[in-house]
Amino acid sequence: MARIAVIGAGLGAMAAAARLAVAGHRVTVYERTDTYGGAVGRFERDGFAFDTGPGLLHLPAVYRDLFVKTGKEPLERCVGLTEVDPASRHLFADGTSVDLPNASRAGTVTALDAALGAGAGMRWGDFLVRAREAWDRTRRPLLEEPQPEDVSVYAREPYPAPKPGLLRRPTTTLAQIGARELRDPRLVALLDSYAAAYGFDPATAPASAAVLPYMEQTFGSWYVAGGLRALATAVYERCLQRRVEFVFGAEVTDVPVKDGRAAGVGLADGTVVDADHVVAGAPVPALVRDGVVARGPRHQSPGTGRVVLCLALRGGREPGAAHRTVVHAAGGRPTVTVLRPGDPALVPDGEHESVTVTATVPTAPEHEGAAYAGPLLEAAERAVPGLRERLLRQEVRTPRDTLRQTGAAEVPGPALAGGGGRLLPAANLSPLPGLYFAGGWAHPGGGLAHAGMSGALVAGLIVEGAGFRGSQ
Repeated sequence: MARIAVIGAGLGAMAAAARLAVAGHRVTVYERTDTYGGAVGRFERDGFAFDTGPGLLHLPAVYRDLFVKTGKEPLERCVGLTEVDPASRHLFADGTSVDLPNASRAGTVTALDAALGAGAGMRWGDFLVRAREAWDRTRRPLLEEPQPEDVSVYAREPYPAPKPGLLRRPTTTLAQIGARELRDPRLVALLDSYAAAYGFDPATAPASAAVLPYMEQTFGSWYVAGGLRALATAVYERCLQRRVEFVFGAEVTDVPVKDGRAAGVGLADGTVVDADHVVAGAPVPALVRDGVVARGPRHQSPGTGRVVLCLALRGGREPGAAHRTVVHAAGGRPTVTVLRPGDPALVPDGEHESVTVTATVPTAPEHEGAAYAGPLLEAAERAVPGLRERLLRQEVRTPRDTLRQTGAAEVPGPALAGGGGRLLPAANLSPLPGLYFAGGWAHPGGGLAHAGMSGALVAGLIVEGAGFRGSQ
């Protein structure tokens, strides 16, 4: 039985902790704040509750696997899961709108044809065929296997090249896909919104970002009853059941090295805890910035964070309201996502509604997240009838709040091939023996599903050794 110290109580770190505990190891999690969940936060006031991080779950199979592998009680017995249908409502700048069904390519094609004109659905469907090819080429190496030492293979673009004989440059960016293959500005806006949700600029994001809409539209979107915070609670409770120990208010300031490998963690109060392995689940940029780990681990630098506007409204959600509405704005304004769960657990009673409005924005010092509250509220008015008359209270959460909560203002995106490899996160196996990286800033990158996968990869590397190549 090995002694394992885990830095941070985010979803990826807790996923690793639960799996390692089941494998017979003694696991202790050190979290600098007073709660678990990392970026999966919760704001509550006067009976209203809001998720301040992700609002929907994609690829729930990742957490089903976690719960099956760490106990007899499956995920659905621990949290309520509901498919969101329609998966999303899109309001375009020209006034048109479309409701996209959940996990139905044929339904999506039909909906786009009906809303945007004949041919729009076919163009989007043909694009998804090519996106699937990119997905098939990258799914295993970028999601299911640890990163190899030589990542040059990931620098190549997996999105299919133009058909032979066409005199044009290869497709290397998401913006080129929109211009060459979709053409309709509303389809382009639809494609761009998937990149924008992770803070990627379509003009510079590799064409492989096409896997983002493919993944969501193929595997679906799910809501967790009580909000995504309920999922974090379920994972935390599973850890406790597996006898993982949590120490809150414990800031890790150092990873001591002995005989050339990580030997434990040093805490801010001067305590040094010995360990055979250390799993760093905190954001890699914060670990490097604060000198907890040596400089040098590769990580994403998206330059964008999340602004969340929490709206407490009088009056319940009207019939026919979409759970998620994406508002596409013109004039350089950010794409805005409006979530209206209609969940009784998030409101004081049935005569009120809890709404969250989010957008990704630059985190540079000259950009103050609170300044976006007005544009976000204006965009939300397009999705919520009579919003201003119903508004009781609003609360703005900015990248500065994310910084205080997680240690990093930015929000990482999933690992993407192409683009010279610049969107690859830190490898799970660090250059220092005995030190591993988990969570959204580690392979395979940001997003709830990806964070859960990182925990599985780290657990596999510790249990089976450096030769571990992922699930078969």
